[in-house]
Amino acid sequence: MNPAQIQRKIQDGLSLQQKGRLPDAAAIFAQIRAVAPQNFEGWHLGGNMALLQGNPAAAAELYARAVRLNPRSAVAATCLGVARMAMGDFPGAEPHLRTAVRLEPRNAEIWNQLATLLSTASRFDEAVKCHRQAVTFNPKSAQAWHGYAATLANQNIAAEALDCEKRALAIDPNYAPARRGYATTLQKCHRIPEAVKEYDALLAQNPRQFDVQSHRLFALNYLSESTPASLFTAHQAFGALFETVPHPPAFTGVRDSARKIRVAFFSADFREHSVAYFMEPLLRLLDRSHFDILLYNFCTKPDVMTNHLRGLASLWRDFPSNVENVVEPVVRGDAPDIVVDLGGHTGHSLMPLFARRLAPVQISYLGYPNTTGLSAMDYRLVDETTDPAPEADAFATEKLIRFSPCAWAYTPPATAPNPSPPPCLKNGYITFGSFNNFSKVTDEMLGVWSQLLAEVPGSRLLLKSVGLADPAIIAQIQERMRRLGVPIDRVELSGARATTAEHLAAYSLIDIALDTVSYNGTTTTCEALFMGVPVVTMRGNRHAARVGASLLQTVGHPEWIAESRDDYRKIAADLASGPAELESIRKKLRNDLSQSLLMNHAEQAARYGAALRHCWQRE
Repeated sequence: MNPAQIQRKIQDGLSLQQKGRLPDAAAIFAQIRAVAPQNFEGWHLGGNMALLQGNPAAAAELYARAVRLNPRSAVAATCLGVARMAMGDFPGAEPHLRTAVRLEPRNAEIWNQLATLLSTASRFDEAVKCHRQAVTFNPKSAQAWHGYAATLANQNIAAEALDCEKRALAIDPNYAPARRGYATTLQKCHRIPEAVKEYDALLAQNPRQFDVQSHRLFALNYLSESTPASLFTAHQAFGALFETVPHPPAFTGVRDSARKIRVAFFSADFREHSVAYFMEPLLRLLDRSHFDILLYNFCTKPDVMTNHLRGLASLWRDFPSNVENVVEPVVRGDAPDIVVDLGGHTGHSLMPLFARRLAPVQISYLGYPNTTGLSAMDYRLVDETTDPAPEADAFATEKLIRFSPCAWAYTPPATAPNPSPPPCLKNGYITFGSFNNFSKVTDEMLGVWSQLLAEVPGSRLLLKSVGLADPAIIAQIQERMRRLGVPIDRVELSGARATTAEHLAAYSLIDIALDTVSYNGTTTTCEALFMGVPVVTMRGNRHAARVGASLLQTVGHPEWIAESRDDYRKIAADLASGPAELESIRKKLRNDLSQSLLMNHAEQAARYGAALRHCWQRE
């Protein structure tokens, strides 16, 4: 081909790309490379096609050749860096992005990409400097402001992140990433009703936004007005929307009960996270003569726990990005018998993968307090208290398997300090406290706590959560409390602690822990009990509102489970009236927990293994 013919071919390929015919466009660019291997565009545009088709490794190879052909191209260097980021090769991506900013130091888009890489690597201070460069060089870039917001949100600087999303939307009200970011950041600011309204508005325009659908479902669990029926309807609608493509047929062969079962666990939380702490004893103690353990890791920030869990796996795979056409063929090639999803509709949801059935048996467990809404999800592992039969069965697309009297196996952190005496002995007044995610604190909950403070003279309330060190969020919450008549002079708001040991030491500041009633704590309840602090909960109408009841029954303290809001206040007030009894509880509660099924890891692992085999053999 002569140069003119090559240019016509390039235009043909670009036209096909615009029409969405990516494989055809890729074929044209491959022809150009074959006849004109020194043509920069053939390699660069070919890289674009590979990246758009979800093959970042192939894209990186093509971009690398383009960079060799034109080392002065900032665009090619940037694209090579982006491709390596998509592969999860952040160290390999950084030099190319830094080359690009040297070539075009006033290019806001390149600064934004470099900032994204640094943020993903948890190098937040450096990322913020890059984002500032981006918005300085192009203050009218909605993308640059949104990128800045995402980094701030990752550091839980949510109020400032919300302001950046507003700046992005002021520039371009239709910029979809900023609209989604604005909604999710409202959720991080603990403004759940507002977040749900934003999700609804986004979905009214385009219901097939999977990530928005999942964020919305998760948020609905926080609302006190949500009912089992309304939540079920919402989750069913999700399943109907995303299971329109028939998934492969279920396994029809003989399910040999004697052979080892290959069980694959999927999670973005294989790190120092509650999901990992609850799963670790089960994974460690599952009988390896009966099970091969495959762990699929979607966590992008590995730590000590990640490395520990890797050592428990027969097969470990890292998936740094949720590119379905990359993940799915790998999983199918591994051929697990059972796949277990540990995330549900939480942050890094993998539901589109499970909608297409990755294995003969699919199970939901642990990370999400509700049905997935998928007909392809066969089972959900729960207990009789969180999901009593037959009442709860009507609100699950899965078959509920009540595999144990309590559905959790708790491992206390090795750095946990010893319980201290209740602070009321020194202070002369009772301090109630809740260390749950403040998004679980509804207006109704604040009203109950306000009444409790009125009933217990001189008492105070300590609320500790991520975000509660941010002055803007504190002001927002205090205004909400004033509107509800909460005595804010008796309420202290405190942010998250830097380490787990410091977090647990903060239980020395409260006498009685107050569970949130619409969406109970799980880890926070176990931690309070381990630190000797009694927990008052209320048995609600759905799984998320019954976890506290399950945990307290298991440790032998059903007397702290309320059946109504009046009962909740009475139990808390009665506990507050007996400082000597609180001191006695403090001395023995850790032992109560240690002797319970929650920390009988061998028995819980045996029950869990039996449940997995039951699901495998069930017709």
